[in-house]
Amino acid sequence: MKKTASAHWEGDLKKGKGTISTQSGALQDNPYGFNTRFEGAPGTNPEELIGAAHAGCFSMAFSMLLGQEGFTPDSIDTKATVTLEEQSDGFAVTGVHLEMTARIPGIDQARFDEIAGKAKLGCPISKLLNANITLDAKLQS
Repeated sequence: MKKTASAHWEGDLKKGKGTISTQSGALQDNPYGFNTRFEGAPGTNPEELIGAAHAGCFSMAFSMLLGQEGFTPDSIDTKATVTLEEQSDGFAVTGVHLEMTARIPGIDQARFDEIAGKAKLGCPISKLLNANITLDAKLQS
């Protein structure tokens, strides 16, 4: 399976602007630029998109692993916080922190923690990222 996304850019770094699109059409010419990445202007940015991909991937991996163990979640909510830091050789994504809250009938805390840890390591986006990935997982009753 191969999926595509594309970016178009015009101009220099600070005054330039671009758009991001995905093969599925979920994103179609969404604006991004220096101002959306560093100044909070409306639009998207690469780190936000990585966070969305990681949160979605983790949630699906967790659901799959739960199913393999006979559990069906009522809900899984995951937030990914992507850290972008300036380093001596430029900027780098240095970490992703996942915060997940789930409602899963019949599971105990130890099993929940074990499966969540496996999902964190096994999610394809986790495997892609060369960053410190942390997880706070909360089981709701």
